[in-house]
Amino acid sequence: MSPVDAKFWKPPAANGFGSANGAVRGDIASLQQGNGALGRNGTGPRPRAGAGAISLFSVPLNGLVLRALADGPMRLSDLRREVGGPAQTTLRGNLANLIEIGVLSKRGRDDKPGVLENELTPLGKDLLLVGNALEAWLDRAPGGPLALESATATAAIKALVGGWASTIVRALAARPLTLTELDRLIDGFTYPALERRLGAMRLASQIEPCPNGDRKRRPYTVSRWLREAIGPLIVAARCERRHTAFGAAPIARIDIEATFLLAAPLLRLAHDSSGHCQLSVEAGGGGTAVARVSGAQLEVDRGEVISCVARIEARPPSRVVGSPAAWLDAVIERDAKLLDFGGDAELGWEIVHGLHDVLFRGSATRPVAAEQLVAG
Repeated sequence: MSPVDAKFWKPPAANGFGSANGAVRGDIASLQQGNGALGRNGTGPRPRAGAGAISLFSVPLNGLVLRALADGPMRLSDLRREVGGPAQTTLRGNLANLIEIGVLSKRGRDDKPGVLENELTPLGKDLLLVGNALEAWLDRAPGGPLALESATATAAIKALVGGWASTIVRALAARPLTLTELDRLIDGFTYPALERRLGAMRLASQIEPCPNGDRKRRPYTVSRWLREAIGPLIVAARCERRHTAFGAAPIARIDIEATFLLAAPLLRLAHDSSGHCQLSVEAGGGGTAVARVSGAQLEVDRGEVISCVARIEARPPSRVVGSPAAWLDAVIERDAKLLDFGGDAELGWEIVHGLHDVLFRGSATRPVAAEQLVAG
């Protein structure tokens, strides 16, 4: 268990949740409500925000094609050479799929209209940012940096998507759980299906067993690396929101809760920072995709987050409130001008900037501004 998780893990309380004193916990019951793992009327699992865009990179050729076209349109023969010479039928099929979902388009060259070239659409350019965030995350893998197109990276991406889409990640963000407990909490997946996803996440170093003498009932907790995966996940979620033709899932309550529960323990604020702050995300357009207000309450003591609870109060002493779009821009680009700060605004600003710094530290991990996506 990593130092971060060892600090936040407490033995489960009698009511089935983590200890109320200093534990990262959440409303696990929300997994079985309308924003949980099941589709309407229990017909099947719902997709999770960000999972669709991330999944594209589980096919290594997709990432190669995106990067090859980043500098401009290319003919099929040139593109094939640039991505390593895959079979023409393989490449044609890959390009057809990317065109179908709106990532690429074909156009005639300006000087030779009969010569067709492949080029990135605005969605394709935005997906480059998702790839950049994924590469930054893979560079911090526990066993050493992973190349985006490597087999190990592909397995890690698939494990991340499987854990996120099945809500395993949301459940473990609240507290350590055994496979049996996960099976009781999460509807829409069989025990063997959850076991496969949990096994893939463990092999990818995204979860770790807690110290426990009973091997048959050993709880699992999230690793620091899985907490850092919130970076590429929220970049992917923003990409999906910007391009509705992508047909991806809207941001739901459990996505918001999981984001704060996973990222908050990574924060390291100024040593003189202490207090309570509520982070709230307001639904933008109504409907059932997001609860009216979702979020978490953080308690900070001398620069360290000692508690993060997925709970919303009507009148918190300090708060940061904003739409999903405002929060995404604030954390990804460190641009919090559209968020509303109340109470101890200085603590709120420090938390928001701290989330950006810990998830996108360094210029190599920071996505470019939105207006640059369609430049040139």
